[in-house]
Amino acid sequence: MIPLTLREIAEIVEGDVHGDASIVVSGEPFFDSRKIIPGGLFLALKGANLDGHDFAEQAIADGAACALTTRPLGTTCIVVPDVIVAINKLAAEVRTRLADMKVIGITGSQGKTTAKDIARHVLALAGATIASEQSFNNDLGVPLTLLRADDQTKFCVLEMGARHVGDIARLVKMARPNVGVVLVVGSAHLGEFGSREQIAETKSEIISNLPPDSISILGTYDEFTPLMAKKAPASVISFGETPSCDVRAADIEIREGSAHFDLVTSAGREPVALRLIGRHQIPNALAAAAIASAFGIPIEKIASALSTAEVASKWRMEISHLGSVILINDSYNANPESMKAALETLRYFAQERGGRAWAFLGRMHELGENSKADHESITDTAERLEIDHLIAVNTPEYGGTQGELVTHVPSFEEALAMSTEITSGDVILVKGSRAEGLENLSEMLKVSIERSRQSEEENG
Repeated sequence: MIPLTLREIAEIVEGDVHGDASIVVSGEPFFDSRKIIPGGLFLALKGANLDGHDFAEQAIADGAACALTTRPLGTTCIVVPDVIVAINKLAAEVRTRLADMKVIGITGSQGKTTAKDIARHVLALAGATIASEQSFNNDLGVPLTLLRADDQTKFCVLEMGARHVGDIARLVKMARPNVGVVLVVGSAHLGEFGSREQIAETKSEIISNLPPDSISILGTYDEFTPLMAKKAPASVISFGETPSCDVRAADIEIREGSAHFDLVTSAGREPVALRLIGRHQIPNALAAAAIASAFGIPIEKIASALSTAEVASKWRMEISHLGSVILINDSYNANPESMKAALETLRYFAQERGGRAWAFLGRMHELGENSKADHESITDTAERLEIDHLIAVNTPEYGGTQGELVTHVPSFEEALAMSTEITSGDVILVKGSRAEGLENLSEMLKVSIERSRQSEEENG
């Protein structure tokens, strides 16, 4: 963060200083008092169970410069009506002062976090780059990311999500991206928005609210996203797998679960061998390539960077080699599109290894009235792909009965009992919406399989 005095911050956020107004905040804002940032600004956020105001004094005693609060405390603080609103005002001002920094906003129904991670990796070739941590994509996460920037930051990659109409528009107006990216319009949060048309309208806010001299980057993987070009204030770059795309993948092959293709742009053609697992990573890689192309990075450097990129965020297609068994932990989130893509990846692995494909699946949330049909479609996809075993963990919506493709279990413990049937060469996928906590089942399966392997080795 750029250094600012408490007086400057108070003027920006329209707050009142309690304490020495000449104190300089030199560290980033933070809200977890267990993870102090020396010289940082502690955000006293009030949650369902904890109130950050109760931890403000200790945070400052441990090294924070000041607290941003909604009431006076017995410590140095800036009092504002709303901490979230204030931190957005501060981020907007910092963005104005860092006029030379290039900001990239990314949205889409799936792939935002992975595309962000890849873009950060590629852009780092051209200068100091920061990006959202994990899925920091809302009114708190986006300004926190922006406020990590300083005079040395050349690129800032922001993931932008939405729960309501207007959420993305508000973030774009605050961050003023030079580049806005829409990956795809899918079914995620269908229960909240009511229709894919409404989801598309909300995602398009990242395009329609861009500054006049910006660049819009649009995927071609659904019927809605390409139409957003009509709302673009300036130039548009398309990406996809057809010859009409400005940035495209050609001659695609899947080897050991990863995509190999030729990256084709107006600058030429270069081979790419992704390390990321799954064919569905191609759109994310192409989006990152389009972003880098927009900033003039040579195609050969882009292709090289794509071939070395790895996802930094947790629980997204994480591969564990457990002896001769492979476990794919993709438990961070799930919607119909990402679930089908993960099942395809599972099948690729199993076919290459000659083993059986096991899918331990939890519920997909926020699908609204389509929930039953969407879960049943996943069962249909599993049957079409010839997945050997689908273990539905406390999710009767997947359909099927005992003895068929689907085995229903009510708990992690009963799902774990199935691991005794997993044998050499088999491949396991664990996936469900974040609220299902399937990362815990993934860890339980790892431990169980490792114990079985060690026992077999000890017994000869």
